[in-house]
Amino acid sequence: MQKNNANTGNGSTVDSRISSDQNEICPPAAPKPTLRLIDAIVLITGIVIGAGIFRTPSVVAANTPDGFWFLSVWVLGGLVSLAGALCYSELSSAFPSAGGDYHFLRMAFGNGFSFLFAWARIAVIQTGSIAILAYIAGDYMSKLLSFGEHSASFYAVLVVVLLTLVNRLGIQFGTGLQKLLSALQFTGILIIIVVGFFVEPDISSTASPGIESSPSFQSFSLALIFVLLTFGGWNEAAYVSSELKAGSRKMVFVLVAGILIITAVYLLINMAFLNVLGLPGMAASDAVGVDMMRVTLGKKGVVLIGLLVIFSALTSLNTTIFTGARSNYALGKDFSLFATLGKWNERKSAPLNSLLIQGVIAVLLIIFGAFSRSGFESMVDFTAPVFWFFFLCMGIGLIVLRVKMPDVPRPFKVPLFPVTPLLFVVFCGYLLYSSLSYTGKGALLGAALLIIGLIFYLLFKNKIVARKD
Repeated sequence: MQKNNANTGNGSTVDSRISSDQNEICPPAAPKPTLRLIDAIVLITGIVIGAGIFRTPSVVAANTPDGFWFLSVWVLGGLVSLAGALCYSELSSAFPSAGGDYHFLRMAFGNGFSFLFAWARIAVIQTGSIAILAYIAGDYMSKLLSFGEHSASFYAVLVVVLLTLVNRLGIQFGTGLQKLLSALQFTGILIIIVVGFFVEPDISSTASPGIESSPSFQSFSLALIFVLLTFGGWNEAAYVSSELKAGSRKMVFVLVAGILIITAVYLLINMAFLNVLGLPGMAASDAVGVDMMRVTLGKKGVVLIGLLVIFSALTSLNTTIFTGARSNYALGKDFSLFATLGKWNERKSAPLNSLLIQGVIAVLLIIFGAFSRSGFESMVDFTAPVFWFFFLCMGIGLIVLRVKMPDVPRPFKVPLFPVTPLLFVVFCGYLLYSSLSYTGKGALLGAALLIIGLIFYLLFKNKIVARKD
């Protein structure tokens, strides 16, 4: 009683001390569970089903012997992606974090390796992907309305700036825009599928039938590479595992449902292309979507496919911006030198500083590409090998964490462990080797950026103080 009376007598002083203590012990703003399952599924399908599906089928057709194998390689791509999704489901349910891959790699291999991944993601993987998608959207926008040599680059910068600003308005704005873009995208895809199956093509306008060939196993492997690249991006769902209202245990549903939807959509689109153009016609086409719409709906169809590709690119771009900023946020939380990236705006539920810096780097890459005749191709070249290297490490990381942290509760466990993750690692290793083989000098640029990141870490290791769990 005396103690209580004493406290009451110095109310103002004690209150101020309590307030001060609370400010010291209260954790800073952090991601909260605000996303529904449908939001997460829309994000994953939006980032994967992009403009690539209108570019890669011709390469796949040229490297497969017949329609059966052409469709089979797309099914195989879905199965490989499903194996990876199962691995990510275990990691996301056991170790949910806005850092996604970065967080998993940090727990498996330590601060140095996770720093290298975050460096690569900021300098190459994510910002490069943003620039590539912006260029795709800019190219098609320029075809519809051009005002000069660099109009595509101008459009690319414009969409990156606008979408970054939209995501800085808050998570509701970002996911709301994603739903709108996805709805427009899937409406366009549905039109393409219906046209491909039910509209008779103008035979006189069809593409050149091409030359029949008997692709080798090496050619089939090349086809698989392009298919898996077209499936790329589903792992971005891991970055929102800590923001699901239903909890991280539902990540397996999000990932598996997303992969199944993506595979079904890809199969239907390719069947539509195949039905109109045939395999030789697809192989001879540089833009199967444009050629299919030209021979079925004429010039109006070409405009429609142009708009669809723009919507697809914008959908993927918005998701890439949304998830990329979250890995940058995790870097800022763990390393004091990058603390400005680790600030989370609780009211808007978004890492505002990370979004801004990510946007600036992406714009710089676009400007670089504007003054380089092969800027777009160079960015694709140096992004792919780095991406597949860290993807391979993720599969190994799952096995390492099973050994390193066996007692951590795992709401979901990969079936057939360790066979499933080992198969995923083998496929990632093959794609790493293939991307290094096909990209040449572009791969050296990506490797150089990784080496710069490693040197930076070694030089400033004492100043880069990492958070300890």
